[in-house]
Amino acid sequence: MQWKAKIISHKGEKRIAVYFEKNLDLILRIKKLEGSRWSQSMKVWHLPNSFEYRNRFKIEETSGKTLLSKIHPINHSLLQRFIEEIQIRAYSNATLRTYRNEFGAFLHYLKEESALYIEVEKIRIYLLYCINELKLSETTIHSRINAIKFYYEKVEKREKFLIEIPRPKKPLKLPKVFSQKEIKKMFEVTPNIKHNTILKLCYGLGLRVSEIINLKVRDIDSTTMQVFIERAKGKKDRYVNLPESILPQMRNYYIEYKPKEYLFEGKFGDKYSCRSAQQIFKNALLNAKINKPLGIHSLRHSFATHLLEQGTDIRFIQELLGHNDIKTTLLYTQVNDKTLRKIISPLDTMI
Repeated sequence: MQWKAKIISHKGEKRIAVYFEKNLDLILRIKKLEGSRWSQSMKVWHLPNSFEYRNRFKIEETSGKTLLSKIHPINHSLLQRFIEEIQIRAYSNATLRTYRNEFGAFLHYLKEESALYIEVEKIRIYLLYCINELKLSETTIHSRINAIKFYYEKVEKREKFLIEIPRPKKPLKLPKVFSQKEIKKMFEVTPNIKHNTILKLCYGLGLRVSEIINLKVRDIDSTTMQVFIERAKGKKDRYVNLPESILPQMRNYYIEYKPKEYLFEGKFGDKYSCRSAQQIFKNALLNAKINKPLGIHSLRHSFATHLLEQGTDIRFIQELLGHNDIKTTLLYTQVNDKTLRKIISPLDTMI
């Protein structure tokens, strides 16, 4: 075989990466495919994650609705009980989707074998298949273990069922950030007041993109200069500070767009989509000529890092970001260690 292909995440979007030895004929052929792009950072050609391309490059679905539809009928009722248990416990829709898809992938792997009678050794073999054959990341493996563990321990009441299964060690990934100069440039090249306000609030309030699109007009209090973030990640409410510099722009935005319920609304009055907000960020990166393969969430990382650089107490940053665990917030101290950055390499001291 001259090539191999797999699903990758590129700038927050699922794409199909096609790997092959350098060959002019293959390069010319892939260039002709609709939607093909070259990633300089990943050094690979990639295509849209469409049914046509998945079929063409023989990529088997490893999660999602397509895979769920292929689960053997013997396990349909088990999947339904699994979903109902998550709903009864009032887990978020995001957790429901993740757990359902990950447990569904396991059921699909079992084929006509019922999950009711599976032993731990079978699960160990399955996880090795995910690691060695599917080449799934450590984070995805953790999600699959969590979903399987939830089923056997919470649905089937088999306590400590997976205690013998070790978890792969996750790599320590530090948050990637922009400089304030780069962020200012993104604002300058985004003239649309709606798009500009979305970017400024993402950065200025340190919000997740899901929190931005769920903001309602009533959540903005210009008297106390605070913004109410309702039922964010972990179903937690919190308040964040509204920067004074954004207030005149927000008033102009409100006069121009007249949002009724959500602060940022789509064409038909519904809330703005995550995909649209992400596209605004991508356009800003492109127009600002910033060549960093980062997503809109990096504005939140930059907010936290720049607060640390200003001397803000880490506990206040934890509260503003809505982190449950201070360890999550402490990652930003490693990005922002000014003392380390002042250390001079011995190479620079050579005479």
